[in-house]
Amino acid sequence: MARWVDLLDPDVAAVRAACPASIHQGIVQRLGAPPDPTVRPSVLEVGDVLVATLVVPFVDRDRDKLFLQEVAIVASGDTVLTVRKTPPGGHPFDLTPVREALGDDPAPLHVVHVVADEVAEAFLDLLDALDDEIEELEDGIDTWPAERIRTRIQELRRDVLTIRRTLAPTRDGIRKLLDGRVELGDVPPSKFADVHDKLLHASEHLEYSRDLIASLRDYQQSMISTEQNEVVKRLTVIASLLLFPTFVVGVYGQNFDHMPELHWQLGYLFSWVVIALGTLAQLAAFRRLRWI
Repeated sequence: MARWVDLLDPDVAAVRAACPASIHQGIVQRLGAPPDPTVRPSVLEVGDVLVATLVVPFVDRDRDKLFLQEVAIVASGDTVLTVRKTPPGGHPFDLTPVREALGDDPAPLHVVHVVADEVAEAFLDLLDALDDEIEELEDGIDTWPAERIRTRIQELRRDVLTIRRTLAPTRDGIRKLLDGRVELGDVPPSKFADVHDKLLHASEHLEYSRDLIASLRDYQQSMISTEQNEVVKRLTVIASLLLFPTFVVGVYGQNFDHMPELHWQLGYLFSWVVIALGTLAQLAAFRRLRWI
């Protein structure tokens, strides 16, 4: 069995004191650095030490905000070190379930497996939460203001891209363990098959969620086009209704001497009858076209 040390937001000195002496100082500096939102998951074999950096996106639904929880594992023959970092405004990855499952002195590579499995489960939980957000958007897309819908779609697309940026390298890192490209000692590579399967399922789920968001965006664009068409129809009706009276008034407003209607006793009433009949005819035509 091995000694397990768990550090939360440590500095470089604390990481150096807990790491094996053979570990590269560049890795120590990186583990002791503040949280980096651009960090990418990786699995490296440095001599006889396995260094795994995992990043878990977490959605705070109360604030509709996505956080990146970083957890690194340094596993050697007799020591396992986990380094957790608290994202700004968020909380660190919780290793309590892992502790309860493995105890205080587990085999180092068993820690890597169980933590990786927890990370895979966290991705699946995250995608379930993303589905809830998409379903909420689907329910409100016909009633919410257009600006709110557009903003929400942009936020969801940005979250999908962030998840994709962390999920793909996590899956690739676990694949390295599964293929035997990283030495696992007495732990069979097939032990990580279940973790890899969960990450593959999460990748497929993420693509499905991405397609749903794209469909909602297309639906919103079609709604906007439909609304614009309705506005154009109304403006066309109004312009057409005003055009005929304007034409009649323009004809009888010409300053010619030989316009018999100008001398009729009922000429004024005649012009109003013509305008009224023309307007009613247009209204009937637009009604038949279902523009009004």
